[in-house]
Amino acid sequence: MKNKNEIIIAPGRSEKNYWADLWRFRELFYILSWRDLSVRYKQTVIGVLWALIRPLLTMVVFTVIFGKLAKLPSEGNAPYAIMVYAGMLPWQFFASSILGTSASLVGNAQLITKVYFPRLIIPASSIITSVVDFMISFAILFILMLYYNFLPTWKFILLPGFLIITFFTALGFGLYITSLNVKYRDFRYIVPFIVQLGLYISPVGFTSSVIPDKYRLLYSLNPIVGVIDGFRWAILGGESNIYIPGFILSLFIAVFFLVVGVMKFRKMEKSFADII
Repeated sequence: MKNKNEIIIAPGRSEKNYWADLWRFRELFYILSWRDLSVRYKQTVIGVLWALIRPLLTMVVFTVIFGKLAKLPSEGNAPYAIMVYAGMLPWQFFASSILGTSASLVGNAQLITKVYFPRLIIPASSIITSVVDFMISFAILFILMLYYNFLPTWKFILLPGFLIITFFTALGFGLYITSLNVKYRDFRYIVPFIVQLGLYISPVGFTSSVIPDKYRLLYSLNPIVGVIDGFRWAILGGESNIYIPGFILSLFIAVFFLVVGVMKFRKMEKSFADII
C-alpha cells in the first residue's frame, strides 16, 4: 500500500515544472514584494515624499539646464517641464528597477541557500517597489498639468502598455546583471555608474527629435529611448510623434535582452546557492 504523502524525486522534475512553480509560489512573490516595500519606507524621515522629491528636483534641474540655458525645444506645444517629467517617469522606473534587481539575489542569500523556489521570483518581486514609486511620482504629473492648464488626449489611455514594456525591459537587463553580480561582486560598483551615465545619454532632459536624422536609428539602440518616446507620445499628445523605426528597434532590443536575461539567469540559477 502506497503512502499518499510519499515524495517522489525524479531527475529533471523541477526543471520541467519550473514555470508552473512560479505560479505555485506566487504567495512568496507577494510576501517578498511587501517586505521590500516595508523596508523601503519604514523608519525613513520623509518616507513616501522621497518618491516625489527625487524626480521633481531632477525635472527642475533639467528644465533649467536644457530648457532655459541651452534653449532646446520642447515637443509640440507641451511645456518643457511636462515634457521632461514625461521622460523622467519611465527612466526613474527603469533605473530604480535595475538597481533593485541587480542586488536582489545577494541581498537574499540566506533564503536562497535554505529553501527551494524559482529564484526568478526574487528579482521580479524587487521591481514592485519601483512600480509603487512610479505610481507615487505619477501624481506630480497631474499637478503639472493643472498648473500649466495642459490636458492629455485619448493617447493617454495607452500609457499602461508602455509601462508594461518598461517593466519587461528592466526585468531583462536586471536578470542579466543580477546573474553576473552573484559571480562577480564588482558589478555592484559598476551598475550605479552605468545607470547614472544612462540618465544623460537617454532623452530624459531633452526630446529625441533633436538627434540628427542620420544618427537617430543608431541612437535607438538604447532600448529606453523607445520607451521614453512612447511615454511622451501618450502623455503629451498633440504634435508629439513616435519615431517608428527607432521604436521598433528599441522594442526589439528590449525583447532580445529579456530572452537573453532569462536564459542567462536560468543557466546560472542552479549554482546560485553554491556561489553566493
